[in-house]
Amino acid sequence: MRSYAIGDIHGHFDLLRAAHARIAKDKAACGDTDAPVVHIGDLVDRGPDSRAVIDYLARGIAAGENWVVLKGNHDRMFSLFLDNPTAQDPGLRAEFSYLHPRIGGGPTLASYGVANASDRPLAPVHAEAVAAVPAEHRAFLASRPAYYAYAEALFVHAGIRPGVAIKDQAEDDLVWIRDPFLGYRGSFPRLLVHGHTALAGAVHYGNRLNIDSSAGYGGPLTAVVLEGRAVSILADGGRAPLLPTPDAPIR
Repeated sequence: MRSYAIGDIHGHFDLLRAAHARIAKDKAACGDTDAPVVHIGDLVDRGPDSRAVIDYLARGIAAGENWVVLKGNHDRMFSLFLDNPTAQDPGLRAEFSYLHPRIGGGPTLASYGVANASDRPLAPVHAEAVAAVPAEHRAFLASRPAYYAYAEALFVHAGIRPGVAIKDQAEDDLVWIRDPFLGYRGSFPRLLVHGHTALAGAVHYGNRLNIDSSAGYGGPLTAVVLEGRAVSILADGGRAPLLPTPDAPIR
């Protein structure tokens, strides 16, 4: 059973459209138009077009596209900021806020027309953001699932806590976890496909596949095709098999 996955987008609408084009080309070559396309989360922040990303994905799903869009920690932080600008996501370090440059909320708000958010008082910025972000976008972000199981793969934004059944996983872990997940060398019931921890390129560790190739930091946006546990990266020229390298350095 074939599926596709796209890594952390971080507001790069141009890269998202290009990834979808590569997937469409592969689907046409396979004659498989129904395979799901899973977006691994972190739709927003850092990049310039978060509004366009959300609008495109929400409209596509509403139109019947077989797309799955998971919740990432940045998507959750954006929703939380709109609900309560002084609230702190439990996964975010205390010295950071949503509008801190390292988090990248400012560019997200700018995509909705709220300019210079990081340089102005919080109250008016929040009021402008609440007025600018469509209710449909807020509802879309709030309703995103935290994981998706299909065939031999389990898709999740950050990872899972080893030894805990998926139904018992805490959302904080699903959208934020690094250790002990990244260092776990044991097997999972399914291949874990995730993002969240930015790398220079996708890495297949054998038990898990990290497809966050640092689009939020100027890197490419990875799209992959999975057939069983076999993985290929989709490049402009076609498929490039991504073989397991269990001894790859852990990030």
